[in-house]
Amino acid sequence: MSKVATALKSASETKSLIIGQDVLKKASELFKEQFPGKKAIVITDTFTYQIAGESIVKQFESNNIAQESTFIYTDPEIYAEYKYVEELVAALKQNEAIPVAVGSGTINDLTKLAAHLTGRPYMCVATAASMDGYTAFGASITADGAKQTFNCPAPQACLADIDILSAAPMAMTASGYADLFAKITAGADWILADALGVEPIDQTAWSIVQDDLHEALSDPKGTKNGDNEAITKLTEGLMLGGFAMQWSKSSRPASGAEHQFSHLWNMEHHLNNGEHVSHGFQVSIGTLAITALYDLVLKTDFDKLDIQKALKQWPTLDELTEQSLAIFKNTNFPEIGWQETSAKYITHQELEKQLQTLKNNWHNIKEKLAKQIVPFEKAKLQLAMVGAPTEPEHIGLTKATLKETFVRAQYIRRRFTVLDLAVRTGYLDQWLDQLFSKDGIWPIN
Repeated sequence: MSKVATALKSASETKSLIIGQDVLKKASELFKEQFPGKKAIVITDTFTYQIAGESIVKQFESNNIAQESTFIYTDPEIYAEYKYVEELVAALKQNEAIPVAVGSGTINDLTKLAAHLTGRPYMCVATAASMDGYTAFGASITADGAKQTFNCPAPQACLADIDILSAAPMAMTASGYADLFAKITAGADWILADALGVEPIDQTAWSIVQDDLHEALSDPKGTKNGDNEAITKLTEGLMLGGFAMQWSKSSRPASGAEHQFSHLWNMEHHLNNGEHVSHGFQVSIGTLAITALYDLVLKTDFDKLDIQKALKQWPTLDELTEQSLAIFKNTNFPEIGWQETSAKYITHQELEKQLQTLKNNWHNIKEKLAKQIVPFEKAKLQLAMVGAPTEPEHIGLTKATLKETFVRAQYIRRRFTVLDLAVRTGYLDQWLDQLFSKDGIWPIN
């Protein structure tokens, strides 16, 4: 049994997944199998309607699947924002049809949440190997100025035609590759959280994501060129990430500090030349940033950590509240820092115990991290080979903004990551000085 078939058995929501060449023609068969006797409504945008949406509408018609009028997003600037969810919810409330999302990340997330809000399952037809959200529990949507993950079920059925995915725009494939590459640093963050007693590793979820991860990333050139085998491995890897999130009801198996960078930039409404930057391209820079940080972590002798020095710089909860409110003052998400950092705050006594655990077990922790992390230069080369951005300027960020993100991103999520390790040990400023010095990776003049 294939890895995907095995992982599908662990998925709590997705009942059927079809990946392969020339499988779009199986969409009606899949719909009838999973939603017998139900009416369908195809959800698409003007671009993906031409790619696959129109074909599915005609296929459903010829196979006697009743349909509501196709819902087509016409806004060329459409992105995963809550107003588009509300627009789809209003349309779905007029019927009881099963939504069939035809598109990539944005269409899938909008449909996923709208289907949940109207109390029905849905089916997804992927048009690009651009992210891991197809089979993921939860939808990542911007609401009230903040990028949020809304709890909602994954699709009951999903189909990915490799011929269509291989022909997708190169940038979308590179985005998906970067999102899959991020599982390396996300895994390292989970190793840290587990070792320090914050959040234990769920072996099932870990295995689903990590066992074949490096193999799925092994052919960046082939991935860039649309090689069917490389795209198949990439697609399977992305789908597996979603299954792991279904299993654990959390994005922890697939998301770490690198995603916090992306979420923060979304919340700050970052644009590159007036255009939104894809999730995967943001994550590419976030992953390289966190990889660089891990390279410094692995060079640090934590078995010699001065715990008392670290404790002296650790704020009280009142001091942290003041800091976290100040850092996002004059934003449209002023309280998120306070909400998230207070949720993961630990007392000086608890920190002392945690740092002693780090110090006592550093040799074993370091060994696990070194095995997990791809060194910065190799990671940069692989991402460049697939066509993903490798410098902050590639997505319209200055080096100074990237440096600030290392500080600010730690405040926006309660999930324990390497950023929390840096803050709690008191090494963050020192490491940032190294990364952004004249001899560092991103020299700031």
